[in-house]
Amino acid sequence: MTENSRSESYAAAGVDITAGYRAVELMKKHIARTVTGSHDPDIGGFGGLFPLDLTGIREPVLVSGTDGVGTKLRIAILTGDSSTVGIDCVAMCVNDVICCGAKPLFFLDYIACGKNLPEKIAEIVGGVCEGCVRAGAELVGGETAEMPGFYPEDEYDLAGFAVGVVDKSRIVDRKRMAPGDVMIALPSSGIHSNGFSLVRKVFDVENADLSAPVDRLGGKTLGEALLTPTKIYVKPVLSLLEKADVKGISHITGGGFYENIPRSIPDGLGVVIDRRDIKTPEIFRMIAETGGIPERDMFNTFNMGVGMCLTVARGDEGAALSALREAGEDAYVIGEILSSDSKITLL
Repeated sequence: MTENSRSESYAAAGVDITAGYRAVELMKKHIARTVTGSHDPDIGGFGGLFPLDLTGIREPVLVSGTDGVGTKLRIAILTGDSSTVGIDCVAMCVNDVICCGAKPLFFLDYIACGKNLPEKIAEIVGGVCEGCVRAGAELVGGETAEMPGFYPEDEYDLAGFAVGVVDKSRIVDRKRMAPGDVMIALPSSGIHSNGFSLVRKVFDVENADLSAPVDRLGGKTLGEALLTPTKIYVKPVLSLLEKADVKGISHITGGGFYENIPRSIPDGLGVVIDRRDIKTPEIFRMIAETGGIPERDMFNTFNMGVGMCLTVARGDEGAALSALREAGEDAYVIGEILSSDSKITLL
């Protein structure tokens, strides 16, 4: 960054370009944690560079995913804690990418704000970098846009995208799914980053005390529970793909069970799930009770404790469960694939 780059006129209009330079300097220690190779990342250049290692990959296919954090950001703004929403941003992208069987390679973020406060921007990017570390991906660049008059000074938006790679022969192919296959659930860490427009309405977060401990949440405050970052499933799923034949993967995001699980099931087949088998955290019961939300709507909005579903052949579920548990996931069988005109049936 050049010391001569400054504009008093632009600053008078509300944009301090020197604050952007300070933010980048504060980010660098976080970004260094995400480097996955021996190269020296060129932070501040016009494009993010990433050396591609295709060892063992015959026909590389790039897989991309993009998403944001959504109105969960309002909770971060109200509580003054923006340290974990970057994890959510990464998670929402890389968890999509691995549904194809791809290994995430790199990530870029985009932050739009009313006022560039370097420490706040660095806090947000620190969370992004933590998410990248958890995903084994590298943060190769990003953009911070100061937009006075468009956003209030204390507000911001956060989005990003991930790129991964998979060998064409190892792309997860739902067409091979068959009756009798078994669906396995990976527990969520909580609400993740979906349905927060409903969450904010139910708890009236603009007027609620988000800092008061809640007994039924184990003493956590409501703010802490709502800000619990989205779990990143990259490493356990990639480990499983090396050890088992996975026929379908669903990332349970907005739209809940009813929208996301069918996306991994071919026509003519469906999954039958017994609600009693689902391990649902207390926060979801609080939402349903406080807001008077019908069970059908809960399952069509939230993950209800299941962040990801994977389908394997009958007989392989034991080995798959063992592999996932070795990778730190408390995985369990959630349903069975049957011939059906309905993609999903909740009993």
